Amino acid sequence: MSNQIPCPRCGQPVALRSWKCDHCGIDLALAAVLAEPTLSSVFQLPLGIRMAPEALVPRLGDYLIEKGLLSPSDLNQALEYQQECAAAGQQILIGQALIDLGMIDRPVVDEAITEQILQLQFALQQTNRQLEQRVAERTAELQQALNRLTELNQLKSNFISNISHELRTPLTHIKGYLDILSDQSLGSLTPLQKDALEVLKRAETRLEKLIEDLIQFSLASRGELCVQWQNFELSKILNEIISQSMHKAQVKKISIIREIQSNLPCVKGDEEKIGWALNQLLDNAIKFTPDGGSVAVNALSDGKIVKISVKDTGIGIPTERINEIFEPFHQLDSSVTRKYAGTGLGLTMVKRILDVHGSTIRIDSIPGEGSIFEFWLTVA
Repeated sequence: MSNQIPCPRCGQPVALRSWKCDHCGIDLALAAVLAEPTLSSVFQLPLGIRMAPEALVPRLGDYLIEKGLLSPSDLNQALEYQQECAAAGQQILIGQALIDLGMIDRPVVDEAITEQILQLQFALQQTNRQLEQRVAERTAELQQALNRLTELNQLKSNFISNISHELRTPLTHIKGYLDILSDQSLGSLTPLQKDALEVLKRAETRLEKLIEDLIQFSLASRGELCVQWQNFELSKILNEIISQSMHKAQVKKISIIREIQSNLPCVKGDEEKIGWALNQLLDNAIKFTPDGGSVAVNALSDGKIVKISVKDTGIGIPTERINEIFEPFHQLDSSVTRKYAGTGLGLTMVKRILDVHGSTIRIDSIPGEGSIFEFWLTVA
């Protein structure tokens, strides 16, 4: 063993047998412990309360045997003496028991305790350094993964944007020729041909809507969802959307209930985007409501805001899965045999549109009974 170590406070040499620095008076063992936050928290050392250094050293007797300062038989005898003292109501540590029995002197015990405490402190410091290195490595790995994920998201957005615009061009040609055929500019049509043409036009309209959704989503993903702020009549938009949805509801024998306050004040926002969001909510309500159900559109103002809600008697959403419906390209039923079609972008875009308007969407839903989608807009 080295006979001296530097003082952790002043740097002056300190004899291991003295326990204290003659220059600054610091308690060597206690300073070693308190210098290591991990160790001090384990032993919960209250400030200003001294603890016997030996209490911080595990298996002192074994350590003394390893150093050749004690024999196993002496240790067993000291342990028996310690138990006798405990039975008599006197709690002593093994070091004190060895001293009381004259098997070892105080300076040797103190030196062994100090050396073990310093070794423990060094081991803890090494462990902390290793942990810090591992944390730094994992942080770097996570940052790299995040950068890669950001890059992939950007590539995905670019791909969606490019493919959407590429699809729009041929679709425009298809739509144009379908209109020409409908006008019978290329010749008269039989009743069966007219029916087939109507099917094609409905499919074209649906495809056009899907492409437009993809374009809007790609713009929003790149932060290009611009809002044209203006004051507009919400009641007019609501009535137009309800009228446009009537045919779809009638096919499923779903009744649409209007609960729109008379003299509803104008609101502030982007009329086109709010109209798109309302149309999406109403379209979803009709799509997920079984035949013969009902959908209620409600709009009510308190003079400062207008609360809008779309309530249906549809299939409902489990509470624990409500947040999933706002994830892009996500369907609660993702099986190949799913009943309801769609890209999984509608509600994602609704939420983003409302976010840029400073509004939030609230959902109350009970599986098998229906759902309520509610948000608010500021009165102009």
